[in-house]
Amino acid sequence: MMDLDEVYNSTIKKTQSLLESKGIALSLREIKKLDTINLSGFRNDGERLLRLELAEKYGENKLQEQKKDSVLKRFIKQFNDFMIIILIIAAIISAVVAKMQGSNDYIDSVIIIAIVVLNSIMGVIQEAKAEKSLEALKKMSAPVTKVKRNGKVTIIKGNDVVPGDIVILEAGNYVPADCRLINSYNLKIEESSLTGETIPVLKEANVMLSENASLGDMINMAFATTIVVNGHAEAIVTETGMNTNVGKIAKMIITDEAPETPIQRKLGEVGKTLGIGCLIICAFIFAIGLLKKIEPVEMFMTSVGLAVAAIPEGLPAIVTIMLSIGVTKMAKKNSIIRKLPAVETLGSSSVICSDKTGTLTQNKMQVTKIMDTKGESLNSMADFILQLGTMCTDVEINVENNIKEASGEATEVAIANCALLHNQDKNELYKRMQRVNEISFDSDRKMMTTIHKVSGKYRVITKGAPDVLLKRCTKCYENGMIINFDNNKIKKIEDYNNSMADNALRVIAIAYKDYDMLPNQIDSNTIENNLVFVGLVGMIDPPREGVKDAVAICKRAGIKTVMITGDHIATAKAIAKELGILKGSDIAITGAELDKISQKELEKNIMNYSVFARVSPEHKVRIVKAWQKTGAVVAMTGDGVNDSPALKNADIGIAMGKNGTDVAKNASDMI
Repeated sequence: MMDLDEVYNSTIKKTQSLLESKGIALSLREIKKLDTINLSGFRNDGERLLRLELAEKYGENKLQEQKKDSVLKRFIKQFNDFMIIILIIAAIISAVVAKMQGSNDYIDSVIIIAIVVLNSIMGVIQEAKAEKSLEALKKMSAPVTKVKRNGKVTIIKGNDVVPGDIVILEAGNYVPADCRLINSYNLKIEESSLTGETIPVLKEANVMLSENASLGDMINMAFATTIVVNGHAEAIVTETGMNTNVGKIAKMIITDEAPETPIQRKLGEVGKTLGIGCLIICAFIFAIGLLKKIEPVEMFMTSVGLAVAAIPEGLPAIVTIMLSIGVTKMAKKNSIIRKLPAVETLGSSSVICSDKTGTLTQNKMQVTKIMDTKGESLNSMADFILQLGTMCTDVEINVENNIKEASGEATEVAIANCALLHNQDKNELYKRMQRVNEISFDSDRKMMTTIHKVSGKYRVITKGAPDVLLKRCTKCYENGMIINFDNNKIKKIEDYNNSMADNALRVIAIAYKDYDMLPNQIDSNTIENNLVFVGLVGMIDPPREGVKDAVAICKRAGIKTVMITGDHIATAKAIAKELGILKGSDIAITGAELDKISQKELEKNIMNYSVFARVSPEHKVRIVKAWQKTGAVVAMTGDGVNDSPALKNADIGIAMGKNGTDVAKNASDMI
């Protein structure tokens, strides 16, 4: 990737070339001066021409329309099936025979044609789902965006963004294209559309990453269709339209063909076997008749009658009725079947590839461990830790049906909700300990501080990353007393922190100190030093209720459950072990490791893997196809945009209805 100087110089040279083509001759030095001096509009013309050139080269910043067949063409394509062709021929011959015999009994022919037409109509309806997925993706695009052009900030249509544009990202904005951050301030972006992980990612412009960094680890990049939830930044556009990461997902949805279901394959095989068998037997009977000197016309009619009788024209109707009964029963279990054969496929599944966040887990961070300086979580100490922790948050406490619940950033919500369980209500605490000042969180400090007035004095509360906060502490709170910090105490706390992190917990450290009078200057250097360490709070997105039992039931039924997630491997392994997915010699692998393995090697060893972490949408499709190569019938569950290509490629794609995205639902066979 070019650095900013290279991009700038390249732009200047292109501008010079374009100006020369218009008969305007300026040196590079003169053009560079135009950055600050608008000389006769030359700079504006140059930039405008350059952007036109880029727009022509890369196209509009939008997802391409899928090439659509007419409804009639789609309808006709449904007849491209061996069994259907035989049924149509049987219907025609049946009608001809009835006519030749002077009978008006065309019921068989009408029923056969009606079944064929009904099946074709259903097929046309189902084919529209990829288009719906693409439409849902397009709705997530940024309608307008702020860019720096001609030395000014201007608002343009999202479709008009081109590579090289400097975009301004602010809280509440959709990111219009894939872009590299130039500068950022406390920027948090919700990237669930690409990674499936709903916890906002803290972005940092001044970070260099390895070339094989996974999508979820690219904290110096912002991606199209993701949402800025906090802070602001400037970024240079690197990819637009179908070249963005979400564009790649759109390509997979458009180009990948959904596989035939087991029942469709079986019916196809039955149709071919019966059809070929009937033709051979009819030819044999016809030949015998000719050898016995029977009239060819009479023998032909006999053979045709035999063929019509042998073809099970009622089979599609019976199958459709039985599948419809299954659909009705599934609807009563809160499952919508979008494609009839999916009912049978569900029962044939031998592998379930499941997304983690929101599917196996609750998609809601919860505090699971509170530790003081002794490594204990006694109630009295836990109350004090949670009291300080919930006061140092920006959450809102809402009351609905007499139930209190916090809303806001996921980590802070977890602390505040746990505090509520310990009778520590932030609103009630603030009445006694008024918040008078704060030092907001930023990515450099990795801490947040609030200041409260308590009985005429002032209490400073700081929470943040343990490794950073420990360095700011000189004392600790233990047994109701403040004591000096020593190296042994610090080492123990670091061990507690590492132990919690090894169990995939997100750990927050909490500290405080009291002032009789606040310093005149409220800043990090003055306030966030000489703190009193209180404790650690560990949290995780816990498994959904009943999931562990469901995994065990699947195992007893001979169905293997595999976890596929965009989350970190440590978190994925911890949840997988708790649910019984990762056991014994089972292997967990990351997307970066997956990139080093060929598809053939993956297919050969796929049965050894139970957890796939930090994976991209392309990885998910590879995993599904590798399982299918083993002969397995694969079910894929998911709820995000990033799951949609795999949902479409699986034998049965199952989308989560309550929290799932429209893109995932439209790519699935079952909701």
